[in-house]
Parts: sequence; structure tokens; C-alpha cells
Amino acid sequence: MTEERIVLSEEDPAARARIRALSSATRLRVLRLCAFESRTNKELAELLGVNPGTMLHHVRTLVQTGFLAAEPDRAGAHGAREVPYRATGLSWRTSMPGGSLVMVETFLQQIAGLPPDDVDTTWLGLKINEAHREELALRLYEVINEFKERGPDPDGEPYSLFTAVHPDLNPPAAH
Repeated sequence: MTEERIVLSEEDPAARARIRALSSATRLRVLRLCAFESRTNKELAELLGVNPGTMLHHVRTLVQTGFLAAEPDRAGAHGAREVPYRATGLSWRTSMPGGSLVMVETFLQQIAGLPPDDVDTTWLGLKINEAHREELALRLYEVINEFKERGPDPDGEPYSLFTAVHPDLNPPAAH
């Protein structure tokens, strides 16, 4: 069952907090890293090359807005108490005003350093009316959501998928 998209509005204080939470490429990368396995603040800081204190701020922001949830404490390598965190999946259904540029920034950070052959890209120009653009967006969402709802394959490898539908600023040809 496909759940409704959540569209955040600047008028709602809770929505403003969620918009701010999703306006950071670092926080979006944290959500990706915690999508399939729990990770501690320390693990996240090391993976993203961020100071643990700074990472704690990002983690707390995501927890307070419902995008990340703490799991039961566990003992770390030296017996210290660690709190692992897991993404709640709320961000997948959340659409926010002005979020596209941070998504592109996050995508570019994610692919930085990958061998070019590991990034399979497609770029296509379309000339469609508004109704067909809406149909395309809905169908893309439905097929991507179908794969998300299946859950992770036990023998699967992690992949990232980035799509963007945008107006093409190419001017029409002069006749």
C-alpha cells in the first residue's frame, strides 16, 4: 500500500523544523547510512568525516523531527554505552519546498570518488503537457515506492537512486 506524500508547509512550526532537518546534505547522508542498519553517533561521524559533537547535533535534529529513531543501547568495543540509530523512513514520503538543491548536493557528495563506470546515468528530454508530467511523476513514485516497500534483499548490495524531473531551459528552435 502506497502511503500519501507529506508536503511540508512553512506555516506549520513542526513542518518548519522538518524542513530545516532535511536542508542539510550531512543529515540526508546520515539518513541514507541508517536506512538498512543501525549506526552510532561515533560510527556516523567516522563515516562522514565529521566531528562527533557536530554529528551529535545532526543526529539529535533528526531524532527530534522523527526522521531517525534511537534503538536500545548496546555495549561498545570498550564496554562504553552506545546508542544506535535507524532511519524511520519518514523522509521518503516527505516532500519539502526548496529541497531540490540540497538533494543534488547530497547526490554529488554520494558519488564523489566513485569510478565513472559505477554511476549509470540517463538523461532524456521530453516535451509533455502538465497532465503527462504529473502522470510521469506519479508513475515514477509508484515504481520506486514498490521497490522500497519490498524491503531490503537479504543478499542485496546497497544502491542509491536519484531522479529529477525539471523544466528544460533549452529554447525552442526558430522556424
